[in-house]
Amino acid sequence: MDIVVCFALFLAAMLFCLVKGFSLAWALLFALVLFFALGLRRGYGAKALVKMAWSKMPKSMIVLRILFFIGLLTGLWRSCGTIAFFIYHGIRVITPSLFILVAFLLTVLLSYALGTSFGVASTAGVVLMALARSGGVSEAVTAGVILSGIYFGDRGAPTSSCASLVAALTETDLYGNVRRMFQTAALPYALCLIAYTVLSFRNPIVTVDETMLGALAESFVISPWALVPALIMLILPLLRVPIRRAMAISAAAAFVITVTVQGGSVADALRIMVVGYHPTEGLLASVVSGGGLVSMLTPFLMIPLAALYTGILEGTGALTQAQSVLNRSAEHIGRFPTMILLSLLAAMVLCNQTIVVMMEHQLIGAVYAKDGAEHEELAMDIANSGVTIAGLIPWCIACAVPLSMLGVGVEALPYACLLYLIPLCYLFTKRFFFPAKSKGSETPV
Repeated sequence: MDIVVCFALFLAAMLFCLVKGFSLAWALLFALVLFFALGLRRGYGAKALVKMAWSKMPKSMIVLRILFFIGLLTGLWRSCGTIAFFIYHGIRVITPSLFILVAFLLTVLLSYALGTSFGVASTAGVVLMALARSGGVSEAVTAGVILSGIYFGDRGAPTSSCASLVAALTETDLYGNVRRMFQTAALPYALCLIAYTVLSFRNPIVTVDETMLGALAESFVISPWALVPALIMLILPLLRVPIRRAMAISAAAAFVITVTVQGGSVADALRIMVVGYHPTEGLLASVVSGGGLVSMLTPFLMIPLAALYTGILEGTGALTQAQSVLNRSAEHIGRFPTMILLSLLAAMVLCNQTIVVMMEHQLIGAVYAKDGAEHEELAMDIANSGVTIAGLIPWCIACAVPLSMLGVGVEALPYACLLYLIPLCYLFTKRFFFPAKSKGSETPV
């Protein structure tokens, strides 16, 4: 009963922070205090609880190092013109009858290069929504398409903090996971292309606002050099260069281009690395602003806090009863269907994609281990469930924040095809990637 009370208080704290607009890091700090108190109540000493909490920190540090470089990249890619280059030429090649399809492909490319859903939604997503509004295209359809595109990279890019977290938790190879995520997303991606092609012809853009192109050209030197940081992030991982090294090289290239091509000073570039790129005036001020290490402050706090209280929950056995329920569910309906149900519940209650991923590993990872499943299977099941399902829950941060950036409500969710096609398609095709075996061979997976 005490664990139920703790989770109820935790949920109340999450809702309070959401309603008041406070950082969810406060709710996680409150949860850490709650679960530490729970451990004391159950007879564990403070020293033992600290040791439990710290046991999960090494895995979170892997993600924090990735977040550090993501913060640098999101600022410097703005200042060096990489984001502007993609948007400028993406707009220029738009065919009126293919606007929706181009919007999907552009956000897919940017999200894979950047590995951040919020970063793409706040840049290319905002520009595409402005074009849709001025061109008479359905806002709901456009926002749903953008939501699909931004989570393509958030789920499966080597630069994604979420992909890094899944790899760290399941002790699997990041690049191997990225390859398998491409394979398991092939069918839903193809279905999205078909659906968005049809929607494009049904929702053609009437006009393209040339003032947006003019504003981009005035604010940036639209040079092929701006492509270099993106190409580095696309090519080096394919050559098996460690992701942090590739990100560091890309950030260094963006720094040099900011100074030499865009005409910024060294001091400006250093400042952008920390506080992000924030033009003071012009049409694009609200579109390209952002990035920098400061933009990563909330996840910098949330990930270690979640790791600390997850360690306490595991060490004290507080989730044993929940794990027993999940174990029985997996025996009856299979591991992945159980993972989907857990993802839905966790996303609705915890409201945060990162915590959903950590809870999935925490609560059901033992079931996979008991059944003799490979670590890679657990990684793919998490990537194909909680990572995308969180983006479909209206009050979850993964959904609410991008929709808020785009200025659209829940009417966009039916058009976010990739987010629900990935778990649905994987539900029926998983057997081809991970055939049932061991104890799980007698039950569906």
